[in-house]
Amino acid sequence: MTIWKRLLITLLCMVLASFIVGLAWRGMFDARIPSYLSGLIGGVSALAIWELLRPRSGR
Repeated sequence: MTIWKRLLITLLCMVLASFIVGLAWRGMFDARIPSYLSGLIGGVSALAIWELLRPRSGR
């Protein structure tokens, strides 16, 4: 998979994860999620997706 496809998929997953958690937070607490927490969730999801899409050597 090319770097651009990996980057696009990672970016989409990061935004989607932040959006879903923001909706859940608003439903539970009836308030907006703090921006630092939204960024942390998006970043952690991006790291996980980036690793899952990493090309495997030796196969």
